[in-house]
This record gives sequence, structure tokens and C-alpha cells, in this order.
Amino acid sequence: MKRILAAAVLAAGAALPALAHDYGFAGLLSKDNRETLEPLTLGSGKPVAAAPYELKSGTYYKMKIVADGSAELALSGGDFFRAVWINEIVINQIEVRPMGVHSLEFDAAGEAELSFIAITPGSYELKIPGSSGDSQKAIFNIR
Repeated sequence: MKRILAAAVLAAGAALPALAHDYGFAGLLSKDNRETLEPLTLGSGKPVAAAPYELKSGTYYKMKIVADGSAELALSGGDFFRAVWINEIVINQIEVRPMGVHSLEFDAAGEAELSFIAITPGSYELKIPGSSGDSQKAIFNIR
């Protein structure tokens, strides 16, 4: 379809318009549109993230959350989860495809992997509920 449009525009003598990214058949889920983020860590007294995450709207991201089991901890962030489209959450090789998420809680050591597409621009947090320290949250800036 794009080739036909480009040919028609060129035949008419007009400049070729800037076309949207062509990620192929998989669209936004294409490997050409994927980035892996540094993992989030959950541990008693440890920072959740080293620095804020700078995300681009429309990009597909993968991110691990790793809990060391030193405490029962959760990450909560309804605003963040509403600003992204969650493709899946993988826990112990079980793929969960949720319609909505508010928080993830780790009762013991373990790992979960989130894959999502950033959608709504803004600044969002995933934080340990009941904590107030800056190191106890991860900040995601979607542009």
C-alpha cells in the first residue's frame, strides 16, 4: 500500500511525505522497535532503580523486576500501568497477559519480566507502598 501511495505521489510530481515507521508485519511489537531496560531491584534498604527511565511513546520495552527475598515487598503504580499497554508479565516461565495491573508483590526471592509499550506521555512512578524515600521508587518519563 505504501509503495502504491509513494508511486502515486511521485507520479503527481509532489514531494514524498514522511511516512510512519515501517516495522513490518508485527508493527509496534517488531524486534526493530524493542528495547531492554535496566532491571528494577526489590531488597530491604536497597534502591529500586539507579536513575529515572527515559521512555519513548510507541516503543516496546522489556524490563525485569528482581527481588532478593530480604523482605516482602511490592511495587505499586496504577498511573504507570494505565500509561502503558502491558503485553505480558512472565513469572516462573508462566506468561500472564493482564487487562490491568495495579501492583506486583514478591513474598520471597524471585523475578518477573514485564513487556510493555509506552503510550501516554508524562512522568510516572513505581514505588514500594508505604515508603517515602526517593530511592524506594522508580521514575518513568514517557516522551
